[in-house]
Amino acid sequence: MDDAELLIQFREPATREKAYTALIRKYQERLYWHIRRMVVDHDDSNDVLQNVFIRVWNGLDNFRADAKLYTWLYRIATNECLTFLEQKKKKAAVSLSDVEEGLSNQIKADKDFDANKIEWKLQLAIQQLPEKQRLVFTLRYYDEMPYEEMSKVLDTSEGALKASYHHAVKKIEDFILNH
Repeated sequence: MDDAELLIQFREPATREKAYTALIRKYQERLYWHIRRMVVDHDDSNDVLQNVFIRVWNGLDNFRADAKLYTWLYRIATNECLTFLEQKKKKAAVSLSDVEEGLSNQIKADKDFDANKIEWKLQLAIQQLPEKQRLVFTLRYYDEMPYEEMSKVLDTSEGALKASYHHAVKKIEDFILNH
């Protein structure tokens, strides 16, 4: 079912829940992995994803289709991730760098962790990035999101996003080569 049909069915009381279930099935996995790359922990990712779908349920009636549904969902997921990380930082009463170090430690604690494997080095390198660069890098590298769409999700100019991505790539390269 395409997004336009989902929206039509969601706005009809008789097919609202069916359309919502179809929307979840269509986007759940992609949103989960977007969230997971930001918050790292599986359980935290599921909690954030649940919050995303609650916001979607509450806000879908007001979705004006100015952007693609996918872009709107990613924007909600991104904002929920940032809110979650900010709350985690406040609860712990530590700096964001301490939270990021904790995320790196979660990666290292994985039973399959091998510091010599490039995919693990990449994950550790990504966690070293500032929050904005990490977000831009994951959207571009993993989700292959075009800068134009990313600009709508993050409400930032394409030029700034390209610069952030470039800086992120350089930092990741330096980390991988030096660790």
